[in-house]
Amino acid sequence: MKENELIFGIRAVIEAVQADKEIDKILVKRELQGDLSKELFEVLRGREIQVQRVPQERLDRITRKNHQGVIAFVSAVTYQRLEDIVPFVYEQGKDPFIVLLDGITDVRNFGAIARTCECAGVDAIVIPSKGSVSVNADAVKTSAGALHVLPVCKEKSINQSIRFLKDCGFTVVAASEKGAELYTEASMQGPIAIVMGAEDTGVSMENIRICDKIVTIPQFGTIGSLNVSVASSILIYEVVRQRMLENK
Repeated sequence: MKENELIFGIRAVIEAVQADKEIDKILVKRELQGDLSKELFEVLRGREIQVQRVPQERLDRITRKNHQGVIAFVSAVTYQRLEDIVPFVYEQGKDPFIVLLDGITDVRNFGAIARTCECAGVDAIVIPSKGSVSVNADAVKTSAGALHVLPVCKEKSINQSIRFLKDCGFTVVAASEKGAELYTEASMQGPIAIVMGAEDTGVSMENIRICDKIVTIPQFGTIGSLNVSVASSILIYEVVRQRMLENK
């Protein structure tokens, strides 16, 4: 972790939050107390910033400097808002194409998915504000720089984002091994959003229930599941294939 991606010290973190810096998460020492600590949590109230209580040893492993029990991780990019991206794409006369990541925590998978999205002309990636990957230096490196040009929207929840996209005329497609429809047989034309889930749990049931289609990728081996970045690439380029056929 590079030092310029961190802000440490209670007062410095408070000032960064008040200045609306793009902060992905804040680590706070479990036993931290005092007036400054109370001020920090007061400033954080109502903001969609992930806060984790951790032991002193974890903070010490991240930096040797005087962190005072608080370290903030600064995002490598400026996050955008889904409600701004969608009308912007519509105004360009295009059918929007959005990819939503539900519970993905591996930054290398995230970076690889972002690289595919940028190559395939995806308009934005959506991640939840808590319990998810974020845009750090490792993700940017794995994406081959795609995360510097591809809009990333950090939203309160994937569920709310799905509902918003459906209201905006999108067909929302979830990938799941439990899906009854092969991905090649599902129509994925027009405004489209693809939801990909974590490798261990997949797309959550609460999100699957509100998606328009549940598709599956056929598998004939014994391992049980594809890497999520590979599965994402397959579905993303199926959308590209169908759009190219439609435009012939």
